[in-house]
Amino acid sequence: MRDHARSLVRLGMTLFLVGLLTGLAIQPMVNPRAGLAAHLEGVLNGIFVIVVGLAWKELGLGERAARITFALLVFGTWANWATTTAIGILGTSKATPIAGAGHSGTPLAENAVLAMLALVTVAMVAACGTMAFRLWRR
Repeated sequence: MRDHARSLVRLGMTLFLVGLLTGLAIQPMVNPRAGLAAHLEGVLNGIFVIVVGLAWKELGLGERAARITFALLVFGTWANWATTTAIGILGTSKATPIAGAGHSGTPLAENAVLAMLALVTVAMVAACGTMAFRLWRR
């Protein structure tokens, strides 16, 4: 259990750093507005993962639930940053019509981004739902 907490703090700090570095690469992106969103996703998700790591013991999850929640949380936050970065680089807009206004990617890129955001949504709702439930039940 302690290993999960420590890993989350490390992964969160790394994601925070990646988010900062993404901020340096906004201007050359096909869609700089989506690049800004990717920068913010990295920074904010990094902070979120750090906080979860610091509060991990409060969840009181069993071994299996801890493994699953950890995996969903790590996948969801990193995939969120990666997908949002891809949106900025590829200039897609189907999944993000506001940030992508005036841009469009290839059908393959549009569908890949849409599928990844759907997976991110499922992972984050499941992880956050589990954590909220456990915090209210304890």
